[in-house]
Amino acid sequence: MIIINKPIIYILSDSLGETAEYVSRAAASQFNYTHIEFRRIPYVNNIDYLFEVMDKIEPQNSVLVYTLVVDEIRTALKQYAQKRHITAIDVLQPILSALENITGDEPKGQPGLVRAMDDHYFRKIEAIEFAVKYDDGKDPRGALYADLVLLGVSRTSKTPLCMYLAHHGIKAANIPLVPEIKISEEIYKIPRSKIVGLTIEPQVLNEIRTERLKALGLGGSADYASMERILKELAYAEDVMKKIGCPIIDVSRKAVEETASKVLQIYYQNENHIKQ
Repeated sequence: MIIINKPIIYILSDSLGETAEYVSRAAASQFNYTHIEFRRIPYVNNIDYLFEVMDKIEPQNSVLVYTLVVDEIRTALKQYAQKRHITAIDVLQPILSALENITGDEPKGQPGLVRAMDDHYFRKIEAIEFAVKYDDGKDPRGALYADLVLLGVSRTSKTPLCMYLAHHGIKAANIPLVPEIKISEEIYKIPRSKIVGLTIEPQVLNEIRTERLKALGLGGSADYASMERILKELAYAEDVMKKIGCPIIDVSRKAVEETASKVLQIYYQNENHIKQ
């Protein structure tokens, strides 16, 4: 399918526009993602600038997605979008209206409040510090204090996943599984609902490790990347994970975000089960 005029989603906000962009990309993922362009316009905080931005939008192949909390600017956008026949989607207004109805309070109308230093912010910072401190099994005792523990052989994205989870306020530790190093007994003291194992296809791991060695200026034929070594490590890791009885995720050819989504699904399902 050839698309002459590439669809464009304009993301407009009086703050950073992260919320509107996230929602837009979630919607776009249901279509042919490569055929859609995203243009974020943050900090639209006066009407003159608003009109300047909207004058550049071509209505025929564009959608305007926005998060504006200032009534005057939001009203001006709606009127101007209607005048120019621009499809405009207000992400926040339905939620604001619903909350206003059930709380009896009026919205503050202040941009950027979601980024204020609230409890969630401090939980995130604490989780990031935790992930750094207990990365790669530096201190196995950290697993006892973690919200979630990731197990896997080298190059299964354990560290990036822990950092991703930290941004969700989840304290994640990771422990590498190496046949020659006995796994700490601490891991068997942790509820298996708090442990997730990571595995990967041997060929994929071979390619990743070979490229890693090249990046370090080392030969790709080192034992670290040999298929014999990889099969040995994966077999050992599988035995450990089965003994623990934890869920196992195959990270082969998956982006960190995709794997993290599966990890989060497991985590929140277990959290809900515990609370019930």
